[in-house]
Amino acid sequence: MTLDAAVLPRSNASNLENFWMPFTANRQFKESPRLLVSAKGMNYTSVDGKTILDGTAGLWCVNAGHGRRQIVEAVERQLRTLDFAPTFQMGHPIAFDFAERLAAIAPSGLDRIFFTGSGSESVETALKISLAYQRAIGQGTRTRFIGRERGYHGVGFGGISVGGIVNNRRTFTQLPGVDHLRHTLDIERNAFSKGQASNGAELADELERLVALHGAETIAAVIVEPVAGSTGVLIPPRGYLQRLRAICDRHGILLIFDEVITGFGRLGAPFGADYFGIKPDFITTAKGLTNGSIPMGAVFVSRNIHDALMTGPQNLIELFHGYTYSGHPVACAAGIATLDIYRDEELLTRGAKLADKWQDAIHELKGLPNVIDIRTIGLIAGIELAPRANTPGARAYEAFVKAFESGLLTRVTGDVIALSPPLIIEAAQIDRIVSVLNDVLKRVD
Repeated sequence: MTLDAAVLPRSNASNLENFWMPFTANRQFKESPRLLVSAKGMNYTSVDGKTILDGTAGLWCVNAGHGRRQIVEAVERQLRTLDFAPTFQMGHPIAFDFAERLAAIAPSGLDRIFFTGSGSESVETALKISLAYQRAIGQGTRTRFIGRERGYHGVGFGGISVGGIVNNRRTFTQLPGVDHLRHTLDIERNAFSKGQASNGAELADELERLVALHGAETIAAVIVEPVAGSTGVLIPPRGYLQRLRAICDRHGILLIFDEVITGFGRLGAPFGADYFGIKPDFITTAKGLTNGSIPMGAVFVSRNIHDALMTGPQNLIELFHGYTYSGHPVACAAGIATLDIYRDEELLTRGAKLADKWQDAIHELKGLPNVIDIRTIGLIAGIELAPRANTPGARAYEAFVKAFESGLLTRVTGDVIALSPPLIIEAAQIDRIVSVLNDVLKRVD
């Protein structure tokens, strides 16, 4: 296999109609498409040959940078050896090898790994195992889930039910019996905080109110992102997650950390659970699991939850759940190669060494036109712009387009510019990101 851009197909406007693009304003995009044809290291190449600095690790997923030959070769080798094998009442060695490698870097006790095909599937899996566990321990009345406003947990019916994205909830039917905590964003008190803000830990006490409203005996699990990424980089205030864990413990409620974004080094630690010093009952992952190269997800499950389901006759299936591609051999090969790169280049902790540089550089944008807040933690940043009257999201979208035209890929959600570069980023590339945004934000009305 090669990564030669010259052999890759190019596209033109005549062949864009058949692909119904996800989470995209399709008609707007196809009027003025932005097409990427190759990638290497920190950069993409666009269809017209321009170099685009990747400020978002693809879609929060290419943590080790693009075009890693070690992953390419592992995938090719696995395809030639065993392209697919089922994991229903069968197995193949590489899935067990990958699970063992993941367990070795997991927070203590979260060493039972259930493989999925995506972050959405990981969330659905954690929710279902929560219900199965509560039933197994004689708590079958615990069927309610608690999510959080502005949370994103994928696009399955469970995920959109516990999630807090309004457009998802307006369009699609949700699971009954789900409630939500308030989100933690408080620009009025915490604008331009660096890292975790000092105000807001008391927002976790909202869970006590929901317990009093619904009864603890009805609540199976609470699910939150340690740092909410997809809805605008919402960083928990100091003490908030610790308080949430304590309330869950007090009432026998399971705690799920959705770490599809924060997992695998994004905060400068292997997982957000490590960064914040909290042990949840589940960690859901995907994205950085395989460096974005092959779709895959994994749920890290507490050993005591797993063991509670390993009862009854040994010939019976303990959990009626799974996916055709759970533990796909090619995805496992990509994942093991990715873990090797993370280990050899110390990428799971490299973000901690760059965090101060990243934070200081991004906060240099304070004071630019329309910038009302900047939020940074690890190698994540959210730059919030004041919305235009009657056209929310338009200002940030214009900044996104102008940045792309200037050779920088960002991501926007509402009026927030989100940044999450590959963990291989160097200081000069951080400066380049800030320089481009500095120019762009001065040109956006």
